[in-house]
Amino acid sequence: MTAPTPHHPAPDPHDPAAPPAAPIGAAELASAITDQLNSRLRTVHLHGYRRPTGTRPAPEAPAPAPARAAAPTLVAVAHGSRHPQAAPTVRALLARVRALRPGLPVRLGHIELDRPLLADTLAGLRGQAVLVPLLLTHGHHVTHDLPAALAAADHLTGRIAAPLGPHPLLAEALHDRLLEAGLSARPRARSAVVLAAAGSRAPRSAEDTARTARLLSARLGGLPVLPAYASAAAPTVPEAIRTLTARGHDPRRIAVAACFTAPGRFADQCAAAAPGPAAGPLGDHTALARLVLHRYDQALSARTGSGTEGIRAATVAV
Repeated sequence: MTAPTPHHPAPDPHDPAAPPAAPIGAAELASAITDQLNSRLRTVHLHGYRRPTGTRPAPEAPAPAPARAAAPTLVAVAHGSRHPQAAPTVRALLARVRALRPGLPVRLGHIELDRPLLADTLAGLRGQAVLVPLLLTHGHHVTHDLPAALAAADHLTGRIAAPLGPHPLLAEALHDRLLEAGLSARPRARSAVVLAAAGSRAPRSAEDTARTARLLSARLGGLPVLPAYASAAAPTVPEAIRTLTARGHDPRRIAVAACFTAPGRFADQCAAAAPGPAAGPLGDHTALARLVLHRYDQALSARTGSGTEGIRAATVAV
């Protein structure tokens, strides 16, 4: 039986007491170099290095999410008035607009009489803006003054929304203000309403008011609603009241609906002529705030250009 070969541990090269290592022959050195080259070549491919078998690539960092474009600024354009309650009423309406759509940038500009003026508001903006007139018909301010103001602000890309009327939301707000003023939810026979508006020489403005009157009449279950104007058009509120009286309506049951966004001289003048209930201006009614946002959204979705011609088309087409 052959005796087992004794195990001799490899000498430690750092041990001074260890015997010197046997010299490596040329054949052994060549074999070691070949093994090292083969090991390295396994990590190489035609276009560079490849990872050794069994390793995984480091996970790639996730691509940053694209930044969301800021929403165009909603610039609410009020007419302006010397009435002490006009500006606070408009600011209350815009506070309701902001509450309905948090985060939307909303600014205010006046055509005249109040500050900030529209030109100053536009001068302080950058990027995109949508002008939403707090006006109720396609009068001269909407079709001429607003496009001119936006064209002068050539540092902005902008559009002009349609005026607030006519629209069912406007009729809803007018209806509620009439009920607040004392008009019965079920008006009795011989009742009627005069829809008092500012008035304009623009033919389309009168058409808009007439359409709003029809919408309000439908909202009131078919109650007669006759348009009237504070200036620039006929009939006046007193003339409309006389016409309805001649048709057999009881003057004490003729209410006046105020087709005005905020208090002002015209609104006061029309209310003073009412023989029956006189509704207050629309103010910060929720339906009106929703309508402001609706006109803003409509202007953004309109397929028109951003130049002056596109702006004018967006104003007229909606």
